[in-house]
Amino acid sequence: MAITRIGNPALADVREPNFRNLLINGDMSLAQRGTSSTGITGNGYFTVDRFKHVISGLGTWTASQSTEVPTGQGFANSFKMDCTTADASPAAGDYNFICQIVEGRNLQYLKKGTSSAESVTISFWVKSNKTGTYICEIFDGNNTRQISKSYTISASDTWEKKTITFPGDTSGAIGTSASAFLQFNFWLAVGSDRSSGTLSTTWTSTTNANRAVGQVNLADNTSNEWYITGVQIEAGTVASDFEFLPADVNLTRCQRYFYTEPNTDTYHAVMNGFYPTTSLFIGVLNLPTTMFQGPSLTMSGNWTAAGTSDKAASNFTVNDSTGNDLNSIQVRADVSSATAGQGANLRNSNDTSAKFQLSCEL
Repeated sequence: MAITRIGNPALADVREPNFRNLLINGDMSLAQRGTSSTGITGNGYFTVDRFKHVISGLGTWTASQSTEVPTGQGFANSFKMDCTTADASPAAGDYNFICQIVEGRNLQYLKKGTSSAESVTISFWVKSNKTGTYICEIFDGNNTRQISKSYTISASDTWEKKTITFPGDTSGAIGTSASAFLQFNFWLAVGSDRSSGTLSTTWTSTTNANRAVGQVNLADNTSNEWYITGVQIEAGTVASDFEFLPADVNLTRCQRYFYTEPNTDTYHAVMNGFYPTTSLFIGVLNLPTTMFQGPSLTMSGNWTAAGTSDKAASNFTVNDSTGNDLNSIQVRADVSSATAGQGANLRNSNDTSAKFQLSCEL
């Protein structure tokens, strides 16, 4: 049966049209951790899935999943950065950017490090009241290589579509181990340590001074905001239309790196298990998709192990969680006065704010 190709025919010999976007959640439609986070001054994942904040000493920020979007483009959400404490005079070592880190196993078709290395085109919609030059960067931390390109926000508070093409890198192959990756950075502000040289618009060994030359300081006023959506990164020199994925597919791709149980029910069961002793609960959670690598567990709020009676659960640990592409994990918790051998399930205890979160973000 013949396969009908959609999208950009120029890429037909590079990759099938489905999942041509290297980034996950580029339409900003999923925010498992929550739709807003305030007081951000450092690194971490706070709101929109798969997009990481990398910040050192450049203001305080609120990040949110916004409904402000370009008209008529099919997007329902954008990612918003709002400066709440300004820094008009960055120290030399300060930096501030948003990034997504892509695992090496998803990058092999780019043929990086060979004479056949593919160009990469990044397209996105962006809006800010702070006009001027911004920097987009591809950073290869495994091989200490990078390339940067500038784009201009020309009109204040107006959605603009940007397209940037980066040449293929014939040096520095990307491996397939858990530590192999490329990082795609959207700079927002920077000190002189990373902006005092000449912008490295071709692939080169990393020189910090050349990474973000010309970048405006989005942190210089508390009125400054920056929105982005429709981020697509694909092989080739032409940007195709944004690839919208079904909601369940997008969720599954995000859950490879972060998984949380819903917390809107007063008594929501997370997993089944049993009491091997009177003071221990052991449960096994079958994950909705294979997680990238062994996750860390964050628990908050009130939890119980519920058998014939509820036993308060605390001091949670994740076991049997080493290795990559995990399909299940074992969770242990301390209880008291349980009946050894009895079955139970782990659930939040009349606490809709309780959180059960697994993370293995790059």
